[in-house]
Amino acid sequence: MSNSKAYGEAAIDNGAGSLNSTIEKTSVWKDFTALIKIGIVNSNLITTFTGLWLALHFTGQSFLNNLDIVFFTVAGSSLIIAGSCAINNYVDRDIDHLMERTKERPTVTGKVLPAKVLLLGIILIGLGTLFLFFTTMTATVIGLLGVFSYVFLYTLWSKRQLVSNTIIGSISGAVPPLIGWAAVDANLDIMAWALFVLMFVWQPPHFYALAMRRVKEYRAAGVPMLPVVKGFKTTKIHIVVWVAALLPIPFFLTKLGIPFLILATVLNIGWLVLGIYGYKIKDDIKWAKLMFVYSLQYLTIIFVAMVIVTLI
Repeated sequence: MSNSKAYGEAAIDNGAGSLNSTIEKTSVWKDFTALIKIGIVNSNLITTFTGLWLALHFTGQSFLNNLDIVFFTVAGSSLIIAGSCAINNYVDRDIDHLMERTKERPTVTGKVLPAKVLLLGIILIGLGTLFLFFTTMTATVIGLLGVFSYVFLYTLWSKRQLVSNTIIGSISGAVPPLIGWAAVDANLDIMAWALFVLMFVWQPPHFYALAMRRVKEYRAAGVPMLPVVKGFKTTKIHIVVWVAALLPIPFFLTKLGIPFLILATVLNIGWLVLGIYGYKIKDDIKWAKLMFVYSLQYLTIIFVAMVIVTLI
């Protein structure tokens, strides 16, 4: 074999090895983000930051002068949420294979040992709590209450036993903006509680719409979601009622100005109209998809708008 041929084959082997290494790293990262449910972490990051931003704004503090608080709050809240989600994956590994959207999770495929997932969750929650401790004790306590409500009240208790599991699970999902506010101002303003209520009320119609689309999977997994237990007709009524409950909330956020009040009210009415439209449309799954997509856009627009109006 000539030297040039040997060198050529060696180069190919090195290239293949490098490619395999890159693929392996990508796979590991993909598994990690699946374990911590990166989508949930990112969406909660938006609400946490908004609570923090508004607290800084209304207490007259500079964002740039409080970058340490911003870092510890954002990192801490993200870590405890990620850790809680990892534990949720650990607990639900016996039913996730029955659902299309969860059957490829590493806890189902066996890529990661269950004990390691549990350990990861505990470590992330521990680190997140430590980070929040560098803000205020109030923010730390609220963060731990969020962990308790998601891991124990929702995942271990209500999810597989109660049709009200979605409502109970909404407590943890409403906590992030409170963490953000409390990290800056431990004396929680009424606006902070309005953000909490907004997030709490937003979740049932969002997750009920998702449950309608995935009703067969939830039924197969034995999860007593509202559409599984009560059917589509009752679920649609509950969705409309919860959306209607959003209508008065913007009036507790009047400090954000009239433009925001108008925008939030328009978004609420638009969602309610779409919900009522569900009584006329024959395709319940199509309607549920529309409601689900609207809920995602609603959350993004309304929380981004809260930040924007303080900059104008």
